[in-house]
Amino acid sequence: MNDIALPPETAESPEGDNVDGRLDDTSAQDFRESEWKLRHITLSGLSWQADEGVNENTPIVMLHGWLDNSLTFVKLAPELTGLGPVYALDLAGHGHSGHRPEGQSYLLMDYVADLAELVERYFQETADGRINLVGHSLGGIVGALYAAAFPERVRNLVMIDSLGAISRPVAETVPQLRKAIKKRIAGSGRHVVYPDIETAAKAREGGLSPLSPEAALTLIPRNMKPEENGFVWRTDPRLRHPSPLMMTEEQVMASLGALESRVLFVRADQGLLSYRKDLDERARAIPNLQVSNVPGGHHCHLDGETGYVVDAVRQFLGNE
Repeated sequence: MNDIALPPETAESPEGDNVDGRLDDTSAQDFRESEWKLRHITLSGLSWQADEGVNENTPIVMLHGWLDNSLTFVKLAPELTGLGPVYALDLAGHGHSGHRPEGQSYLLMDYVADLAELVERYFQETADGRINLVGHSLGGIVGALYAAAFPERVRNLVMIDSLGAISRPVAETVPQLRKAIKKRIAGSGRHVVYPDIETAAKAREGGLSPLSPEAALTLIPRNMKPEENGFVWRTDPRLRHPSPLMMTEEQVMASLGALESRVLFVRADQGLLSYRKDLDERARAIPNLQVSNVPGGHHCHLDGETGYVVDAVRQFLGNE
């Protein structure tokens, strides 16, 4: 792992475009830019050193949601350094991490494979050979699948507004495959050029998981790069392509039932899962589950009053 210290007043991306220096001093002062080289891709992210005297404790690895990046944890991560070192990844195709090669898609299981390789390469020398995982949305799904497949590597798992993969009925298998292949052939189209970061952040405020102006301006700069007298998305446009194969609900239930670690589900009362009627059944499938209901929307760990999430996660990881 390669840590690159960046002073908060000049926090620049590795390419030199100063689009990350928009965090206030209290958020930015302690993190470092980090890089993890895997066999077929290089992942980037942010890291926070553990408080003095706790450096040997279990590291905390954080995984963000779809189309987000490691800055989604800029409020939560510093509050967990009393428990161990904290590492927030940019998943493949997001933030400053590498993109999949041409001809490949962003399959859910490939994210799980990336995480498995990262843990084997860079987190073998932990106190007990295990890590703590904290995932939001897609990151929670990836974390849960990894923890199910490699229980010996995960001490605790936290899922923020996330409780298992999105599922589809078996009857939708072929239509889903057709839709994904047609989009792959058609391609992603021209990218949008924004005159400045503020305009791009404004565009991100709406959508499926709305953000406040403050949260959007915190998160979005890491997903942008300068081009053509403006800014374009750094994130790979193929991330928006449909998946060719989705898990069935039976498969999701089996993966949740295979979890052996302690699990915390942080459920936002206005999150994307707040309307779901099937979550109780999923929750019952997890052998060692705790649930913490918190106020806020899908980005309850970043947007609005985040103290509820901080307290829930810190207490869960600190009290075994």
